[in-house]
Amino acid sequence: MQHERVTSRSEGSRRRRSRNRHHHPARGGLRGFGYFRTLGPGFVTGAADDDPAGIGTYSQVGAAFRFDLVWTALVSLPLASAVQETAARLGLTSGRGLIALIKVHFARPVLWLAAALVVGANVFNIGADLGSMAEAFRLLIPMPFAVLVVGFAGAILLLEVFVSYDRYSLILRWLALSIFAYVLELFVVDVDWSQVAAGLIPSFQPTLASVEALVAIFGTTISPYLFVWQAAEEVEERKAGRIGRIDARQIRAMRVDVVSGMSAGVLVMFAIMVSSGATLGAHGSRDVQTAAEAARALEPIAGRFASALFAAGIVGTGLLAIPTLAGSAAYALAETFGWREGLGRKLKEAPSFYGVLAAAIAIGLGLNFVGIDPIRALYVSAILNGLAAPPLILLMLILSRSRRAELRTGRLSDGLMLIALLVMSASAAVYLIGSLVG
Repeated sequence: MQHERVTSRSEGSRRRRSRNRHHHPARGGLRGFGYFRTLGPGFVTGAADDDPAGIGTYSQVGAAFRFDLVWTALVSLPLASAVQETAARLGLTSGRGLIALIKVHFARPVLWLAAALVVGANVFNIGADLGSMAEAFRLLIPMPFAVLVVGFAGAILLLEVFVSYDRYSLILRWLALSIFAYVLELFVVDVDWSQVAAGLIPSFQPTLASVEALVAIFGTTISPYLFVWQAAEEVEERKAGRIGRIDARQIRAMRVDVVSGMSAGVLVMFAIMVSSGATLGAHGSRDVQTAAEAARALEPIAGRFASALFAAGIVGTGLLAIPTLAGSAAYALAETFGWREGLGRKLKEAPSFYGVLAAAIAIGLGLNFVGIDPIRALYVSAILNGLAAPPLILLMLILSRSRRAELRTGRLSDGLMLIALLVMSASAAVYLIGSLVG
C-alpha cells in the first residue's frame, strides 16, 4: 500500500511537471515576484506604448483640451487590447512574425507597403523619442543636448546587440515599471475628480484640432510597431523554449498577459491626460508641445518633485520604447527579405537584422541634428502612427479570419478590431482632408 501511495505521488508529480513544460513559466500563474521575472511580452509591449511620443501627445491633449478627451482612454483599452491580442495570437500559434505572415498570405506590393509603414513611422519615432529623453534628462542634470542624445542612442544599441535575450528581456521588464511614475503624479497634483468624471462621457468638437488630437491619441495607443513587436516576441519566447505546446490554456494565459499590459499602458495614458489637464490646462499652458516642456511647465504649478518625476518617467520609458521601435523595424525588414532574425541570436548569426536595428537608431539620432523642429516631432510621430495603423489592422483582421483554425480569433476580438479599423480610418481620412482643404 505504501509503495502504491509513493508511486501515485510520483506519477502525479510527473504529470504536473509535464503539464508545466507546455506553458509559459510566467503565464502559468499570475502571482508572486517569480511571475514578474519571467513575465510574458504583453506587459513590456503595453508599457512601451507609453513612449516619450505618447507622453508628449497625452500631455498636449491634456493641456489643450483639459478633461474633454479623457473618455478616449475608456475607448482605447478594449480596442488596443483586441489588436494586440490578435498580433500575439498570430505570432504564438504560427511561429512567424506579423510581416512574415503578410509575406506568405498577400501579394508583394502589400508586403512592401506594410514594411514601409512600420519602418518609416518607427525611424521618425526613434528620433523624436531620443530628443525628448535628452531634453528631459537636462531638467534633472544639466548636460549638453548632443552628448546626451548620442549617449542614449549608443547605450541602447550596445545593450540590444550585445546582451543576451534572456537578460535583456528582464531589463526591459524592469524598465517597464517606469511608466508608473505617471500614476504617482496623480497623488502629487490637485485634481478635480468631478470634472474628470464628466470628461469620461464621450463628447467631441468637430474642429481640425480635435480630429488631429484623436488621430494622435489612437496612433500612439494603437501603434504599428507594437503589432510587429508583440508577434515577434511571441516567436522569440517559443525559440527560447519558454513556450511549448499551444493549447486553449496557453491562449487564455496569453490573453491575460496582453490585456494586463495594455491596461497598464492605458492607465498611464489616463494619468498623464488627467494630471496635465489639472495643471497645465488649468493654468493656461496650452502651448506645451513636448513631454520635456510639460515636465518643465509643471514645476511652477505643482513643484519641483512633480516636474522631476515627470522627467524621470520620460527617460525610463524612452529606454524601454526605443529598443522596441528599433527592434520592430529590424523584424519587419528581416521578415520581408527572409534574413536570419531575432534578439536571441548573436550579432554574427544575424548581421543583417542587427544592421537594420543599428541603422534605425542611427537615422533617428541623425534627425536630431538636421533641423527638424523638436516641438512638433513627438506629435507628428503619433500622427504618422495613426495614419499607418489602419492598413496593418486590416491585414491582421484578414489573417485572423484565415482558414487555418489556429490563426482564428473570436468574434469579440474581430468585432473590436473592426471598430478600431473604422474609427482610426475615419479619423485619419477626416484629418487628411481637413489638412488639404486647410
